[in-house]
Amino acid sequence: MSLSDLLAMLPILILAFGATAILMAGAWYREPLPLLAGGIVTALLGALSAGLVTPPVPEIAGLFSAGGYARFYTILWSLLAAAGLMTGSRYIIEKRIGAGEYVSLVLYAAAGMALLSSATHLVGLFIALETFTLAFYILIASNRNCALAAEAGLKYLLLGAVATGFMAFGIALIYAASGSLVLPDAVMRLKAETGELQAWGLLGWGMILIAVGFKISLAPFHLWTPDVYQGAPAPVTGLLATGSKGAVVAALVGLLAMSGPVWNDLTDLVWLLAALTMLAGAFGALGQSNLKRLLAYSSVTHMGTLLVGVLCQTSEGFAATTFYVVVYVVTSLGAFAVIASLADGRGEPMTFDQWRGLGYRHPVRCGVLVLLLLSLAGLPATAGFMAKFAVFHAALQSGYIGLLMIGILASVISFAFYLRVTMLLFQPDEKASSWHQGSVFEHTVLAVCSSAVLVLGLFPGLLFGLIRQILP
Repeated sequence: MSLSDLLAMLPILILAFGATAILMAGAWYREPLPLLAGGIVTALLGALSAGLVTPPVPEIAGLFSAGGYARFYTILWSLLAAAGLMTGSRYIIEKRIGAGEYVSLVLYAAAGMALLSSATHLVGLFIALETFTLAFYILIASNRNCALAAEAGLKYLLLGAVATGFMAFGIALIYAASGSLVLPDAVMRLKAETGELQAWGLLGWGMILIAVGFKISLAPFHLWTPDVYQGAPAPVTGLLATGSKGAVVAALVGLLAMSGPVWNDLTDLVWLLAALTMLAGAFGALGQSNLKRLLAYSSVTHMGTLLVGVLCQTSEGFAATTFYVVVYVVTSLGAFAVIASLADGRGEPMTFDQWRGLGYRHPVRCGVLVLLLLSLAGLPATAGFMAKFAVFHAALQSGYIGLLMIGILASVISFAFYLRVTMLLFQPDEKASSWHQGSVFEHTVLAVCSSAVLVLGLFPGLLFGLIRQILP
């Protein structure tokens, strides 16, 4: 690897070496606040370097891109890591979690997500995917005194290992059929004289699609999601629900934008997965009485909507998908930050009985939660509405009318369970108890997320203009 490659990797190196330094410091210095501050500063430095330092080469070691699209997501995941550490600060202190280990794992996960979003090679894709997945295995089960966290970590580990096997086997089949792991070269070599994918290549892409289905909770590979979301601590769940899934979608968009119409031979299968995922998530959320499980099924619905944008394989579809990823990250992180900010010695408020009437006890944070939930539902004038509108418009232009109707139906159903939570929050209940007042860090994250939802809802062109410039 040359000096130019290292300079192009500067944001990743800042995150990785910063994480290593904090991990080493945490072995001797146990005070959590300085370690947390170091992690937040490291993440912000990674974001600044990605935005301000122009890479001298367009590609790093033939594995990862260093272009605008890669740097855009490096900034997003670095900021997400900083927000995740701010949200988890009180959790680390009160549960006596090793701050050095926790902070370093979040930064390693951010580095892995940044690499995954910039992958241009199937080996790079695999390495980056496993980098942040390994970090989440530990983060989910970080609270060793909680049986639910241990169960969630085990479930994520087992199904993550299955997904890894499918991914590795799919990559091996593509290499066997094409003789290359570099995209788009591998895709071109997989084409038969008829223009269709060779049988082994088709099977390889199918296995990669199954692995992606596990990673981003596409139905019917989504059954782990509610249990893991419920058991994992809210600060970790916020990172898992946003960064890990968003990075996989970002990698798909980047690879498809470079490689051309890869999904042509898998269109019917991807169409079915998108439709099934949107409906399974929407109907699954209707019967929930636990907010974290409801948000889990909600995320399933959103992943199905994102798959619609990816399926379009047009510049408008890719732009809409990228916009949707950013909006989903901001909105979902804010929702889990509300849960984390209310947690106290009793744990986190999860069941609907615990949320009933909290709007009168904690009006500001519950008001923020209502705004974020309505954005997830797609209420006009919020960022969520613009994101869904963009994806559905791309589907309409690509001729996916049936998928568009299913997406609209799932969005209408989602209003039912989001509004149910909204009414529950402001339902009079004299027995409603007060929860924690939250920390300055947590309130800062909530302020940023709610402001972003409103700004992107009223002025979406600001982000769309940038996205169109950076798409591969």
